[in-house]
Amino acid sequence: MSLSATIKSIQDILRKDAGVDGDAQRISQLCWMLFLKIFDFQEDEAEMMDDDYKSPLPKKYRWRNWAKDPEGMTGDDLLEHVEELFKALKELKIGPKSNPRAAVVRAVFEDAYNYQKSGQLLRQVINKLNEIDFSRSADFHQFGGIYEQILSDLRGAGNAGEYYTPRGVTQFIVDMVDPKLGERILDPACGTGGFLTSAIEHVRSNYVKTAKHRATLQSQIHGVEKKPMPHMLCVTNMLLHGIEVPDQIRHDNTLNRPLRDYKAADRVDVIITNPPFGGMEEDGIETNFPASYRTRETADLFLVLIIHLLKKGGRGAVVLPDGTLFGDGVKARVKQNLLEECNLHTIVRLPKGVFSPYTSIKTNLLFFTKGEATKEIWFYEHPYPEGYKSYSKTKPLRVEEFEPEKSWWNDRQENEFAWRVPVQQVVENGYNLDLKNPHEGESESHDPDVLIAQYKKLAKQVEEARNKLRDELGAALGGGSE
Repeated sequence: MSLSATIKSIQDILRKDAGVDGDAQRISQLCWMLFLKIFDFQEDEAEMMDDDYKSPLPKKYRWRNWAKDPEGMTGDDLLEHVEELFKALKELKIGPKSNPRAAVVRAVFEDAYNYQKSGQLLRQVINKLNEIDFSRSADFHQFGGIYEQILSDLRGAGNAGEYYTPRGVTQFIVDMVDPKLGERILDPACGTGGFLTSAIEHVRSNYVKTAKHRATLQSQIHGVEKKPMPHMLCVTNMLLHGIEVPDQIRHDNTLNRPLRDYKAADRVDVIITNPPFGGMEEDGIETNFPASYRTRETADLFLVLIIHLLKKGGRGAVVLPDGTLFGDGVKARVKQNLLEECNLHTIVRLPKGVFSPYTSIKTNLLFFTKGEATKEIWFYEHPYPEGYKSYSKTKPLRVEEFEPEKSWWNDRQENEFAWRVPVQQVVENGYNLDLKNPHEGESESHDPDVLIAQYKKLAKQVEEARNKLRDELGAALGGGSE
């Protein structure tokens, strides 16, 4: 059976279990088992390399000792064992002298759950997983693509879709930012790890040549995710992409820490991220930020944090909704800070549907470098492929579509999709970055002032038409009575 068929059969088994409700829970259930299986495979490799290797897991909870035997525990015995396993892994002892992998496992299982209620179905899932042999290089590498498809399935899993950024977007951003070997790379809202895996592949393929280089790459990847399920998915993703001890993927809310507490040692070379947008933070989070930037809107707070965390000369790229581009008040002050602290050199405007079906909101890719104020901003309006009216789960945005932007990037000329705007124009317009393409006719605006003006104009036209119709009707009725 092919790997993709194996995963499909596992998902079919999970659909039969009364305890597993919906795609998000099915993926979460599958992934805690995948994590343990991949972790066990990597421990095999560690033991071959180091005779003194000691697993951080109690012997009875290592995958090889309870899951590998197809005739092993099942039914209520298996459910009871898994319940004990979860309790033990949530309470793993960690400290300066403990195996660093212990902290990774504990963080993954901290808020994880076994959703399955049927021990028989759980045994069936485990046996299917054991058909995948990670010791076979072909299986391991092929599974990376299948895992990417599993994460892609989150797009249709309700609010869980917010954790997945289309591969085409992450790869394009990473290609343009060009993170290098040794640079500290951070995603402060890393979700399932799409940006970080793209960065790992980019650095590995372009800069890693020796064993020393590989060791450097292991230590330069950093991420933070506050929700337990995407954190688990991200850590598993790191293991699949060769990060042997992903202890720099923290289960936390980056916004919880007061901005003033970040020191020079916390600053990074590269930040690539798609922070949650459209959401509100809990009361009190805003007090971690200076008074002029206090808001509960997540995307705005993340933009302030990103600017603060970049080193001088550091490069940032962030996905933001249209609402951030045209807002006033705190939003305007955040954009003012961005333009004064960084060179916001490029905004790539994406059409609707890139994040469908999670949201149809238009989004933008902002690229900037810290340490020099913005003088001008280049805009590039990304068009739909020929024949497309929108993107969808079956027709996602593909990285190949960004070839025109890549060709244009280092030799910029205005064209039907690209134009530049002096920063003074943005300042005079109240830091509104929602600027239409001057090379095309009237297009949709999202500026509230523009929308209100359009509404008033339309209302006036309707009123004038109503008055004219009333006068003509009155005249006609009057003429008929004579």
